[in-house]
Amino acid sequence: MVGVVGRPHGLDGSFHVVRPRADLIAAADVLTVAGVARTVERRAGTDARPILRLTGCATRTDAEALRGQDLLAPRSLAAPLEDDEYWPEDLEGCDVVDGDRRVGVVERLLAYPSCELLEVRRDEGGPLLVPMVRDAIRGVDVAARVIEIDLAFLGEA
Repeated sequence: MVGVVGRPHGLDGSFHVVRPRADLIAAADVLTVAGVARTVERRAGTDARPILRLTGCATRTDAEALRGQDLLAPRSLAAPLEDDEYWPEDLEGCDVVDGDRRVGVVERLLAYPSCELLEVRRDEGGPLLVPMVRDAIRGVDVAARVIEIDLAFLGEA
């Protein structure tokens, strides 16, 4: 994922990108949004606050209609992952367990200054934030869509 279509910028169909991945925005000539491949016609703004315009998006109304949609680029454009690194979209929707106990489902990955956090929608109770550190996460099996955590380490057991 390159980012999310944000609020429109100007009248020509340009829009801000929320949660941008600057390296992928710079490398991608074509992005997929709402299931449609679109060519990047304009790049502006900064790495932290990029502005894009895509083919088929020529007015402010067009940009507003795409608001909230994920911007996707081929993974081949991204640098290879290291061991114990994961794409956020691969973790979203994974079941979270502690041994035989099901805890919930990963809603999203949050980037914090000290580490990234899994936001888990618990089966019982409110949300649970799990830091992406070895003490909190026993294992990640992306193929099986399961993440095993240590609730005792998190003060939850």
